[in-house]
Amino acid sequence: MRQWNSWGDSQVKMTVNTKARQFLEGLLGKATPLRDATLAEVMAKVPASRLPAHPLIHLDAETRVRYARGQSLPDWLAWRSGDIPVFPDGVALPNTSQQVAELLSLAKQHNWVVIPYGGGTSVVGHINPVADSRPILTLALTRLNGLIHLDESSQLATIGAGANGPQVEALLKPHGYTLGHYPQSFELSTLGGWIASRSSGQQSLHYGRIEQLFAGGRVETLAGSLDIPTVPASSAGPDIREMIMGSEGRFGIITEATVRISRMAEQEEFCVYFVPDWAKAKSAVRELVQQKIPLSMIRLSNAEETRTQLTLAGHALAIAGLEKVLAWRGASAGKCMLTVGFTGSPQRIKFAQQEVTRILKAFDTVATGQVLGKRWHQNRFRAPYLREALWYLGYAVDTLETAVDWQKVTPYMTDVEHALRHALEAEGEQVLAFSHLSHLYTQGSSIYTTYVYRVGTDYARTFARWQKLKADASQVIVKHGGTISHQHGVGQDHAPYLEAEKGVLGVAALQALAKHFDVEQRLNPHKLLLD
Repeated sequence: MRQWNSWGDSQVKMTVNTKARQFLEGLLGKATPLRDATLAEVMAKVPASRLPAHPLIHLDAETRVRYARGQSLPDWLAWRSGDIPVFPDGVALPNTSQQVAELLSLAKQHNWVVIPYGGGTSVVGHINPVADSRPILTLALTRLNGLIHLDESSQLATIGAGANGPQVEALLKPHGYTLGHYPQSFELSTLGGWIASRSSGQQSLHYGRIEQLFAGGRVETLAGSLDIPTVPASSAGPDIREMIMGSEGRFGIITEATVRISRMAEQEEFCVYFVPDWAKAKSAVRELVQQKIPLSMIRLSNAEETRTQLTLAGHALAIAGLEKVLAWRGASAGKCMLTVGFTGSPQRIKFAQQEVTRILKAFDTVATGQVLGKRWHQNRFRAPYLREALWYLGYAVDTLETAVDWQKVTPYMTDVEHALRHALEAEGEQVLAFSHLSHLYTQGSSIYTTYVYRVGTDYARTFARWQKLKADASQVIVKHGGTISHQHGVGQDHAPYLEAEKGVLGVAALQALAKHFDVEQRLNPHKLLLD
């Protein structure tokens, strides 16, 4: 059963071991958790619906609560406090593209706002209702989750946009195929959501980001149905696919997606290495990606993340033994953990491992084999559950990410972590901040930063601390010329910073496109663009 006010399955729980708790208390101070509101308390706050009865629309309080927010830290605080300012007036669960079109027609006829909802994993406010004089309908695509067509000769699969990650893979696996798109939200997020937010999977070096995988599909708009044909490549003007990717439901609702699939890999391995310091580690991974070694993933943790991960891992005796061996091999304080994914045939993997060994040798890297890599692979979708474990100890955790060219990677990472660590100094509060490179390109890299801070004496103070941290970090991103989001999208939280990347003229073009499809701003208003 999915949790109503938290991430994922209610049966999945994470704990924080004693050493990790002492580590946090030593850095941030002892914390006092805040009281959580109950589902009954929140349901009691749901106002009467402004929508009429309809066979596809649920008007009950519990459903409207469960679809009211996403998974950003502000959403988390709203769930936990019970202070949710706006609820959808109803939640529709259509079964077909035709029913989506019917609901959009009703919205146009009766003056409703419509919010597309995929897996509810948005961490930047994509799916949150905003106060509006018009009734608000959340349109959840969960039931559009089947395999519509499989073209094995072209390796194309058309799938309902509401299929989540496990469903996508389950549809393809019996035929010997995979999409290979594994964002951290894989268990819950959907194919349509990946496209609408320009998602990136953990093994994008091999399979590609969603823009390489999305070949075409169907979009229901207020102006009619938009069918995007599949062609291998085209020079016939601007690419309509690109217009839809990252549009966050402002132009229309993706109901079917045709994606480029791959044969199931014969073999897959994840190996962990330790590099003595950050300068060598960054140079090493840049060399790996620029030499185009056939890898599926490169993930490099900086020294602070490496230290934190080893502390949180538990298994104190095993970690102590590892630390001793690494120090003897020259990787002690300041060491950085590097995880490399190998995917493909045994011959391809053997070649890639030989090349990785050759390149990393020049940077004094210590190989530790597959044990830690297997552990990472087994738990790679569990990290979001850590937020709840820390919350019950009185700590709030959030993440942010960007991408910059190689020469900016270290200066940006240094500046953003400094900004986060010092953002709450006026309150006498410390902040733990650490980063890793999660997606690498010949041109540059994404940088994914996690930060942890103590909750305040109440929800308002806790939220104010987040606002300060988020604003300071976002300003650093803009200062260094990074994208405001590499994989999370724009939503509400990043919309104020979009102009820095797109420019005044670029934002005006996007606004004109939104008005073309949606003159009266019914589709997901206040997201992506500042209305």
